[in-house]
Amino acid sequence: MKFKKLLYTVLLSAGCLTASAQAPETVTIDAFNPHWFVQAQAGAQYTLGEICFGDLISPNVQVAGGYQFTPVWGLRLAVNAWQSKGGVTLLETGNTYKWKWNYVAPSVDVTCDLVNLIAGYKADRVFNCGVLAGVGANIFFSNGEAIDANAQIGKGLFLKNLWDGTVPRFMGRFGAYADFRISRRVSLGLEVNANTTSDLYNSKDASNLDWYFNALAGVKVRLGQPTKKVEKKRCCHEKVVEKVVEKIVEKPVEKIVYRDREVVKREPLRKDIFFTISNTNVSRAELPKVEDIAAYLNKYPESKVVITGYADKGTGNTKINEKLAKKRSEIVADLLTSKFGIASSRITIDSKGDTVQPFEQNDLNRVSICIAE
Repeated sequence: MKFKKLLYTVLLSAGCLTASAQAPETVTIDAFNPHWFVQAQAGAQYTLGEICFGDLISPNVQVAGGYQFTPVWGLRLAVNAWQSKGGVTLLETGNTYKWKWNYVAPSVDVTCDLVNLIAGYKADRVFNCGVLAGVGANIFFSNGEAIDANAQIGKGLFLKNLWDGTVPRFMGRFGAYADFRISRRVSLGLEVNANTTSDLYNSKDASNLDWYFNALAGVKVRLGQPTKKVEKKRCCHEKVVEKVVEKIVEKPVEKIVYRDREVVKREPLRKDIFFTISNTNVSRAELPKVEDIAAYLNKYPESKVVITGYADKGTGNTKINEKLAKKRSEIVADLLTSKFGIASSRITIDSKGDTVQPFEQNDLNRVSICIAE
């Protein structure tokens, strides 16, 4: 008996060393791929002035197209347009004069994704935010209302920077944005930006640059292939653990004989059935593990299995992950009963959602851990 135990220990150690020496297993993940995008937004503008805030609000639209070079850095050509407003209240009379005009402002903007910069890229991340800065031209026109307001005063010096026709001027911009991902290609977004241009813009002489501020909401569509499939090596120590467990399962059955009956002592079987992101179907590659569980239960009629479902914490939210984890345990149980004829009374289902993460690597926590004994 001592010789058998010594021999088994040597064989088990050799199996562990062999597993450690094997090349790490690779898993397929979604990685960033440079891509083009288009964007359409609408909202409101506030043109800085001295009259009531509400009197200086006007409609605003913006369309853009660009290229995302890295998860952090992008470049876009944006065209912002529609209407700006101005006004003044005369101290002598207390009368308020208001006017509006139209403009088109193309600009080239650099974007920086702060979430990807700080936390790293994740293809399935729901929320991203960042900052932007750019330069361009502001082309303003249709200033008839300002000309009429100036004529009503009759002094000729009311609007010292009064202009007519079409006037192009330099424009600078900076701002911030937030994107809410609803699919692989489509995001809903919010953007606020501040824009500065010539003192000529609102027809008044303030001896400084004029400013207007935009608040926009819209949709962003990624073109081409925003992600690509790449293979990533799974940590070696996880492979060793899996091999050691399976080696122990293969240990010869030891029989213990009592006076009135013979009892078979069996080792438990563990199988980790992995799932892809947001998925609850057992893949063809993982199905043999379910077959192994069924074979074990058939071999040992008194054995039972506990199936515990999990979801990775890096994806979705707690409520969604609770449903995913429960479904992942139920689908394995359904396969055992419907495909392999295992009685449901021998199966216990449990789920941990994303409250427990059995693996260090986030993607491996999309799993059902099955322990039969």
